[in-house]
Amino acid sequence: MYKPVPKAKSIILCVVLFFATIFNSKAQEITWTQIEPGVWKGVFGKPEAYDLLKASGAQPNHESLAKLGTVPFPFAKQPIIAQLNDGKTYLRIPLDKTEQLYGFGLNFQTVHQRGKILELHVDHYGGKDNGRTHAPTPFYVSSNGYGVFINSARYIKVWTGTGMRKDSPNFPTPKDRNSDKGWSSRNNGDEVEILVPAAGVEFYVFGGPNTLAAIKRYNLFNGGGYLPPRWGLGFTQRVMTRSTAADVEKEVNSFEEKGYPLDFVGLEPGWQSKAYPGTFSWDKNRFAEPASFAKSMLAKGIRLNLWINPYVSPDAPFYKEIRPLTGSHTVWLGAVPDFTMPKAQELFFGQLKKDQVDIGISGYKIDEVDGYDHYLWPDVATFPSGISAEQMRQTYGLLMQRYSAALFKNMNKRTFGLVRASNGGGTSFPYVIYNDYYNHEDFITALINSGFAGVLWTPEVRASKTGEEWLRRFQSNVFSPMAMINAWASGTKPWTYPDVEKQVKEFALLRMRMMPYWYTEFAKYHFEGTPPFRAMNLEEGFKQEAKVEKANANLEENPYAEATSKEIKDQYMAGEYLLVAPMFTGQTQRKVILPKGKWYDFYTGAFVGDGQVITVTPGLDKIPVYVKDGGIIPMMPALLHAPKPGEKVDLEIRHYGEKAGEYNLYDDDGETFDFEKGQLSWRKIKIERLANGQLKGSIGVAEKGKPNNIGKVSFTFMTK
Repeated sequence: MYKPVPKAKSIILCVVLFFATIFNSKAQEITWTQIEPGVWKGVFGKPEAYDLLKASGAQPNHESLAKLGTVPFPFAKQPIIAQLNDGKTYLRIPLDKTEQLYGFGLNFQTVHQRGKILELHVDHYGGKDNGRTHAPTPFYVSSNGYGVFINSARYIKVWTGTGMRKDSPNFPTPKDRNSDKGWSSRNNGDEVEILVPAAGVEFYVFGGPNTLAAIKRYNLFNGGGYLPPRWGLGFTQRVMTRSTAADVEKEVNSFEEKGYPLDFVGLEPGWQSKAYPGTFSWDKNRFAEPASFAKSMLAKGIRLNLWINPYVSPDAPFYKEIRPLTGSHTVWLGAVPDFTMPKAQELFFGQLKKDQVDIGISGYKIDEVDGYDHYLWPDVATFPSGISAEQMRQTYGLLMQRYSAALFKNMNKRTFGLVRASNGGGTSFPYVIYNDYYNHEDFITALINSGFAGVLWTPEVRASKTGEEWLRRFQSNVFSPMAMINAWASGTKPWTYPDVEKQVKEFALLRMRMMPYWYTEFAKYHFEGTPPFRAMNLEEGFKQEAKVEKANANLEENPYAEATSKEIKDQYMAGEYLLVAPMFTGQTQRKVILPKGKWYDFYTGAFVGDGQVITVTPGLDKIPVYVKDGGIIPMMPALLHAPKPGEKVDLEIRHYGEKAGEYNLYDDDGETFDFEKGQLSWRKIKIERLANGQLKGSIGVAEKGKPNNIGKVSFTFMTK
């Protein structure tokens, strides 16, 4: 049913616990195996047969992992401790006094995770960073340059340095609350403590040498990030729930008439004959001829993406066959397929293939596979495979992603869609997470945290109270994995707010102009493991150097050191070179913390600062975006649709700053998986400074027989 996890093929490293008498008589040995360069698997007790990696089917990218090289085992000096108590596994992972922790899933309000108590539990986000979220990935990384992944499909409890054991070698001197102003009710514990409700666990440690390298190893261990089709990085509009074929055609035509880009349209529940629960069959009143409709949309350069949730109506054409393969409880009175069973996979996804994918549907939006508790199956539910309700809850989003993605992979077509739940092991799936929460500031924090969790997140735009809010949301959405208006309930269009229509259109077209850059950065996510959108803490010259300054300087005299020591959750890196600092409704100015090195304004090329805190007043027309010294941003004309396979587009290659630089530009056919067979090219862009001080740009020639979708090339040196 599942592809087995590859057997260890490299050196076995056994870490023996010599401290059983000190810690607990129940402490047992962890068996360690180095399975990839810089990746170690630990096995304790009897791990369960079903886990996150089995559910996702994730397979390591061995070649790319090898390129990252070897590093020392991070816990050679202070071993990880494991215990079995009351049938449950307790892991204790050493924690230095000054290290910060990141990750533990798609959090919306906090980036720093040290000092948190979490239960990692797939759920619809409830406004609290308590571990219950859409992707509670049990993976974290440390500012000391390592990562830890717990491969369990259980609800996992975590204490991130909140407890202090009485036998700790770092036990501090107690303070008197009555007389010592330094007394605190919170401990700065010296361990991450993890409770897995099972009699054993398999877990992994990822080496550095820095935090970003540990994240790369984790992503590559899970197969690398997904490389979307070019059209997936264009612009998408989700239409109202009960839209008809005629409504969709009218809306598509209005985009073209008004000159707005559009690559795929999302159809919401009304495309089905019944939804909540669903039939997974077309409503012939709204879509009389689905095949011809899909064909006509493709002829216009528009793909169709269909909303589904996987709960089967008694009126579905395959209900009788799949009913014995479903859980004991229903969701909205729909049967819940047990997707760990091949026959259930065949029936459900076979219907999607025959009824939709085979006629040209390009992807799915997978809703409500996360929570809430009151509508999903309870933990007392049973499934015919024997998988527990808890494990099914933790992996249902993974299973839906895995087998729906296979429909397109088997046809050699790439897809790109939306999902409401994921987990560890899901990095390589073609889905972006979204939700019904709608706080703009928290959306940006989630975008930052997605880079720690091996997932993608879109700060989608739905509706706004004012034109200002609409524009501010739209601007940040353009600098995210999926540029999308989700108008399922509101019916909003990019031009709905006339007072900002001009600016919205400019940013929609900017998204298209930047496609060569976005496409290359996603290729790096796939081949190198680098998250395309990530926290400032992962940028060289940001927190690492600031830590030293903070320790050696008076903070009142060094605002940069003070600023970088705080939690930064409102600015982020987009690709290799761009720093994005969104504006929120009501703001006329904001502070931006620049890492060490010179930075330049994206729009003008003007120098803005070097390793300092700046205050900017961009006006309503711009979202602050800065480019690091030597940055190279390849851009194309503002097309209304992504380029087709073989369609050549001209390139304007922008260079910022004073440094010479290089950038490897990625190219393939943009739609198929032929790149996995070598049909791809990396063309080196070089910026050199000549003897006379002038800058000169060049781009490598495409290899014979390799993809070459580049037309004329020009260079623009932006620095004023």
